[in-house]
Amino acid sequence: MARWDNPGVPHKGWTLVDYIDIREDAVDDDFEYETCEMCHNERIRYVHILTHPDYEGEIRVGCDCACKMTEDYVTHPEHERQMKNRAARRNNFLKKEWQKNSKGNWVLRYKGERITAIRRNGNYGFVYNNQWVWKYKGRQINDLQTLKLAAFEIFDIE
Repeated sequence: MARWDNPGVPHKGWTLVDYIDIREDAVDDDFEYETCEMCHNERIRYVHILTHPDYEGEIRVGCDCACKMTEDYVTHPEHERQMKNRAARRNNFLKKEWQKNSKGNWVLRYKGERITAIRRNGNYGFVYNNQWVWKYKGRQINDLQTLKLAAFEIFDIE
């Protein structure tokens, strides 16, 4: 039974807490879509997290349900558009070819900046603005794909 049919679940008056692209950390197409907790629509990639004063906890829904539940038909589609654009930029960034320089390091020019990546002691790092980055989301960078994700996070500015 969908929560739209449940009389104990409010239909209006919800507040947006956060919105996420559940594929953002996926390295390839190996990720699980979510199911909207309100209408049970499957394959939700862009999740809107809502709260309500008369409902315990949070609820994770798709864009259409978020619009109806918050009565905001502008913000949620805009958030989803921003997430889709970021995903496209990320995908394009990950496809870019890094070149090896004379020292054997990987180099990429992006948005007028030069990203230089090296491998040291089994881990990867890159330099930008004369500062080295050796971790991504609190963990050591141990492969080139994760290095590229970390570099994208640093350099992607909307």
